[in-house]
Amino acid sequence: MTKSTRKFSKSVLGTTIRAVAILLVLVGFEASATFAQTRGYVTNNGDRSVSVIDPANNTVVATVPVGSFPVDVAVTPNGAFAYVTNGGDSTVSVIATSTNTVVATVLVGAGPFGIAITPNGAFAYVANTGDDTVSVIDTATNTVTATIPMGALPLFIAITPNGAFAYVTNAFFGTVMVIDTATNTVAATVPVGGNPQALAITPNGAFVYVGNISGPGTVFVISTATNTVVATVPVGSSPVGITVTPNGAFAYVTNAGDSTVSVIATSTNTVVATVPVGAGPFGIAITPNGAFTYTANIAGNNLSVISTATNTVVATIPVGLNPRSIAFGVSDPLQSLLGQIPKLIDAGTLTQNQGDALLNKIAHAIGSLHNVQTNAACGQLGSFINQVNAFLNSGPLTTSQGQALINAANAIKTTNGC
Repeated sequence: MTKSTRKFSKSVLGTTIRAVAILLVLVGFEASATFAQTRGYVTNNGDRSVSVIDPANNTVVATVPVGSFPVDVAVTPNGAFAYVTNGGDSTVSVIATSTNTVVATVLVGAGPFGIAITPNGAFAYVANTGDDTVSVIDTATNTVTATIPMGALPLFIAITPNGAFAYVTNAFFGTVMVIDTATNTVAATVPVGGNPQALAITPNGAFVYVGNISGPGTVFVISTATNTVVATVPVGSSPVGITVTPNGAFAYVTNAGDSTVSVIATSTNTVVATVPVGAGPFGIAITPNGAFTYTANIAGNNLSVISTATNTVVATIPVGLNPRSIAFGVSDPLQSLLGQIPKLIDAGTLTQNQGDALLNKIAHAIGSLHNVQTNAACGQLGSFINQVNAFLNSGPLTTSQGQALINAANAIKTTNGC
């Protein structure tokens, strides 16, 4: 059992049977199917903000202030939080997706750049370019629990689907280092040459695709079974960002030097399409359903939206200044709100009885919404807010903790016309 799995199991076991039962009630009512929403999170490193995109209509639905020079972003598997690296102040901003507000700021190493979250959501791994380390953040407490020495200039990071290994590009060394997440030690070093940038792992965990901006544009393909380069794919100029479709059939690569995206068929490792996009594409991400690819165009202050069916740009979205990276998450506001309570119990902020009181109110609201009893649900959410205010007044919750819960409940009320 890996350290990540052990920590995750401990967190789950720390909650009460009642909390688990309430979570099962949510699943039983299929609330996710009713309330789930996909959002894209874009770092704008020129104006200290994150743009929140609704891919249903390709509009910016919120702008979230974060730290200095935000670079990369990753969303937890449950969609509840977005973690943003701030290269200018050596921090990571934690955004609650239910309210699009920063709920925590985590001090990490110098010059944080790339970030990735383990598949179980328990840890975030951050590549720090300024001190050649990787910081490991416990997402339950938002504290750094380990610091791992790396090669020169670690930039980007990706984690295997089973959570066992994290792959990190070291630009100055021309290598990719492999971290064993069970021990948080370097288990292997893969020479690739050049100046490796972003990387992406196929859904089956078999291969890592790595962009290289040195010389002719190339993408290295690493076998995770042997940690050796098994293919080199010529692409456009200065390939920086890379992502793989959910079915593993294609890798999409941003070429910052010629403002194109190369589409690689992973079965043959050949380029099957080249798509012109906005100026200076950097980060890239695919929607969870695999239908669209979004590029963050750092020189164009916009996003290009590519249809994966036709490999053509179907929309352009203005965002903030110098957009750098993008990540998608699927969140359920009710599930996000539920998920915050067990963490407060496990941290000792709330007693078991206090946490249960809040969980019960959410469970009743879920039941009412399932039965299309909107007025009753609105009343139960109001009761939840009153209980949170009581805990604020009596002391267990800090202002920021309480306000985050209240904002989330109010957002659900607004969505349901309360």
